[in-house]
Amino acid sequence: LVQLVESGGGSVQTGGSLRLSCATSEYIYRNYCMGWFRQAPGKERDGVAIVGVDPKNYADAVKGRFTITSDGAQNTLYLQMNNLKLEDTAVYYCAASAVIRSGGGCYTEEGWYNHWGQGTQVTVSS
Repeated sequence: LVQLVESGGGSVQTGGSLRLSCATSEYIYRNYCMGWFRQAPGKERDGVAIVGVDPKNYADAVKGRFTITSDGAQNTLYLQMNNLKLEDTAVYYCAASAVIRSGGGCYTEEGWYNHWGQGTQVTVSS
């Protein structure tokens, strides 16, 4: 059973910051591709940031504002979100994929990820 447990969502004003966490098992952390996706109201789920890609992959909308990091001692993935904008309001999901690209590295497309956390709401207001 692949468990991804997210935390850290909440409400913040524009320009504020939040840090999301995704805790998992050591096996998943060390062997799976992991990343963050988000789904805004009325929109499809989109990729935000993926680890295991060199350089780390970020959606254009969050480049320079969001940073994905990880802590091997805690088997936890983080998403530091700074300078939040209204359009960042969404449910954020942590995801994992056992599929590795030939030659190494991770896919960035949602369809390759078949393990999902429960989601955490991020609401940005003016």
